[in-house]
Amino acid sequence: MTVTDPRPETATPPAAATTNAARPAAPTEAATPELIHRPGRWIDNWNPENAQQWAEKGKAIAARNLRWSIFAEFLGFVVWQLWSVVVVSLPAAGFQLSTGEIFWLISMPSLVGATLRIPYTFMVPRFGGRNWTIVSAGLLLIPTIGLAIAVSNPQTPFGVLLLIAALAGFGGGNFASSMANITFFYPAAQKGYALGLNAAGGNLGASVAQFLVPIVITVGAAATLNLPLAGLIWVPLILVAMAGAYFRMDNLSAAKADIAASLAALKEPHLWILAVLYIGTFGSFIGFAGVFPKLLADTFPDFKGFTIGTATVTLAFLGALVGSLARPYGGKLADRFGGTRITIGAFTAMGLGILSVVLTLPLQNFAIFLLCFLVLFAAAGIGNGSTYRMIPTIFALRAKDGVGAQRKAAAALGLISAIGAYGGFFIPQLLGLSKTSFGSYVPALTWFIGAYVVFLAITAGVYLTMSKKTGTRI
Repeated sequence: MTVTDPRPETATPPAAATTNAARPAAPTEAATPELIHRPGRWIDNWNPENAQQWAEKGKAIAARNLRWSIFAEFLGFVVWQLWSVVVVSLPAAGFQLSTGEIFWLISMPSLVGATLRIPYTFMVPRFGGRNWTIVSAGLLLIPTIGLAIAVSNPQTPFGVLLLIAALAGFGGGNFASSMANITFFYPAAQKGYALGLNAAGGNLGASVAQFLVPIVITVGAAATLNLPLAGLIWVPLILVAMAGAYFRMDNLSAAKADIAASLAALKEPHLWILAVLYIGTFGSFIGFAGVFPKLLADTFPDFKGFTIGTATVTLAFLGALVGSLARPYGGKLADRFGGTRITIGAFTAMGLGILSVVLTLPLQNFAIFLLCFLVLFAAAGIGNGSTYRMIPTIFALRAKDGVGAQRKAAAALGLISAIGAYGGFFIPQLLGLSKTSFGSYVPALTWFIGAYVVFLAITAGVYLTMSKKTGTRI
């Protein structure tokens, strides 16, 4: 499996240790093969590690593909998070849904998106990055148009709503294929930067969706919400992404799937330990980002946010925004102090953030509630970066078989990203269970505090110990 989810913070990707890249290529025709462009925008002889090829043509080609990849992935995250903000407005539009049903609509896209990440990774080597970007972007039309049709009628059965919410998981899968594609275009020394831009641009889609949708659905609506616009406004942009991929992106014949490395990574116990930690960091980010609009609406029903024209915008988008912007700093801090220490600090801050929410809820102070959750989002973003930064080092220390540590680490990045995304399903489900069973979100928030304590103990017990035994800063 190729790299599918290294974040902006992945400053030193696994492939960065490639030895051949350090050897100066002889100035011969064999050392610098001519790029061959075939019909269907296929490119042969692609080798970004060849300095001459990269300088003459490769860099410009890679940058062009990166720009359109970011745009398509951004829309993927938008679609993935649409239901997180739409569900808040369903009761006002006449839908009669239980609390449990609403939380199913929030969590279902994450369940499907996490599951799709693994097969989506293999689509790029199978069909080509450009071809699969066209298809994966086109698939986003189904949940957006489907949402517009479904929410236009309050009599739409819950089963239909849930199916369309599940199809929004296409957006979550897009992240994996987009990252897998871009990793083939860049040399090892620049993969971290390129993949960081790709990831950052995509992740911001969650915040943009939560900011724009409340504005759009109130435009021109005197008495009722224009909910179908929540889906329809993205249709033209999706078509632009498809056209951009068709005319401006390329397929690389050199892109190959690494099945052997994926199988070897699955046998490594540390893959599963790190996946659990990643559920705690990225899973918390995507899970709380999806549920935050609902939490704010339920906890402070009288708080109307701020107005833009005739629209009322809550501050729920700030959670996803802060978490996205914090991610690169997790990697930078991990580079300096070690990923293990930063991850321990992140889990500590996340636990304290949720504990502060629980302790201050009786005050019913919106500013304090928001601030405590923003601490959680920032810490989750930092922890996401630091956890990913640990993976290449740990797999290098554990290399024992014929499959290289770099290949196994690259495969592990993709697998861990898929497993971690399931946090986007579990967190809303547990909050919904807490609300329906106890009439309050406090029990679930208490469970999360306990989970962060466990994650912290695992990180310290396993990786601080490994760091001391090996003398390596992990």
